[in-house]
Amino acid sequence: MSFNTLYIFELKDIRHVYGKKNGSLQDKNDLEIDMLRISRGTITGLAGPNGSGKSTLLKILAFAIRPTFGTVLFNGEPAHPFSKKVRFNITLLTQEPYLLKRSVYDNIIYGLKIRGMKRHDQNVDMDKKISDAMSHVGLDFDMFAHRRWNELSGGEAQRVAMAARLVLKPSVLLLDEPTASVDADSAIMIRRAAQKARDEWGTTIIVASHDQNWLNGVCDSHLHLLKGLIIPESEMKYSKE
Repeated sequence: MSFNTLYIFELKDIRHVYGKKNGSLQDKNDLEIDMLRISRGTITGLAGPNGSGKSTLLKILAFAIRPTFGTVLFNGEPAHPFSKKVRFNITLLTQEPYLLKRSVYDNIIYGLKIRGMKRHDQNVDMDKKISDAMSHVGLDFDMFAHRRWNELSGGEAQRVAMAARLVLKPSVLLLDEPTASVDADSAIMIRRAAQKARDEWGTTIIVASHDQNWLNGVCDSHLHLLKGLIIPESEMKYSKE
């Protein structure tokens, strides 16, 4: 497949099946995509009912799972789970904020430390990096940096999880129902932070959400999924949940 510099992702002949049935692969694919190209620096919305394949597609794009069949190119080249190319450029935020049992500061700095940055590195103002990431999601550094993970509300925990991704300034930010289980104020902050990442850093955003108003307001393009297939908008018949 030829590489087009406009596309950060190119998927071809994707078929994914979870598990086996009667000793063989199921006849029905959980996800089936003949061709999908996503342009860099855009915001793409994923819509569809529960079980339509949105989360599976995001996991494939995050290289958290390999499709059963098919090709996935990242920046024009095949990529593999846990490779530096993926780990340092793509990050996924899920509906549930899985935090380390540490302080807010330690949760946000964790990804930077994996990338070789040290808290006392003279060339890096780590506190400023953490503070800036927290400010993107409306968290005051002095008030929240040293709070423990179990001292946060659900919305605050999700904002910390978002800040931990923003501090990396990723090439790709994947969001899987990021505001479904948070309070209204936290939802607003997470939405603004995602859009700001695209506007300021050129981050490619792909977001799955039932919040159609949000998707309509920020997305450059939409993908509608139903039973593992991408459905043209004119054919959408599923009921909103």
